[in-house]
Amino acid sequence: MKIATFNINNVVRRLPNLLDWLEEARPDAVCLQELKAEDGRFPAAALERAGYGAVWCGQRTWNGVAILARGAEPVPTRHDLPGDPADAQARYIEAAVNGVLIASLYLPNGNPQPGPKFDYKLAWFERLIAHAAELIAADVPAVLAGDYNVVPTDRDIYPTTSWADDALLQPEPRAAFRRLLDQGWTDALRALHPDAPLYTFWDYKRNRWPRDAGLRLDHLLLSPLLAPRLTAAGVDRHVRGADGASDHAPAWIVIADT
Repeated sequence: MKIATFNINNVVRRLPNLLDWLEEARPDAVCLQELKAEDGRFPAAALERAGYGAVWCGQRTWNGVAILARGAEPVPTRHDLPGDPADAQARYIEAAVNGVLIASLYLPNGNPQPGPKFDYKLAWFERLIAHAAELIAADVPAVLAGDYNVVPTDRDIYPTTSWADDALLQPEPRAAFRRLLDQGWTDALRALHPDAPLYTFWDYKRNRWPRDAGLRLDHLLLSPLLAPRLTAAGVDRHVRGADGASDHAPAWIVIADT
């Protein structure tokens, strides 16, 4: 089973890019982030014609998440992250696909920091850690996939100091990511590629894509029940170089059937 995560950065505008990649890569399940589209504008019909069922939580501006399944309909289990009923930002959706519980998440960016946006990022991370602990306790095969807006270590960013004050690299979100791993989750990309850069994001500014000035922001974390089934993982870097591309590239894993 091939599972991917892709911050599409506007699913309506970049639908052709998404459809091209789906046809080429043929993932069995896809987590999308930054739909930037309300529920009614989500291109469900076009994706269905491409062979994918979908569940989604749409929202204008910067948010919105979805889960796609090839030749199947994802069975939704959650449409939000528990812990704050007042939080109206569409950043989390969870569904069962082919016997695996899959979450698509879009963690807050947190800039500028310090400030209320950074505080929201850290509070959201705490809620994710609490929910992730419940999934570990339930002993289910699960994947927490998405744009975490965290560069876990210095090897996950090109050599630079220009991002030193950015919320993506601060000690607090890095520590929160480590606490997730300490629960028993496996960082799938790093498990199979411990030393490679594996960038998943290249900012549109300052010629960063041609310079390969990338960051690893998109992660797939596997629960202890699922991690032993991991057989392959990678990043489809070339997708970032297409015309009209998102500033992210898809990251993916392959897990063996039981």
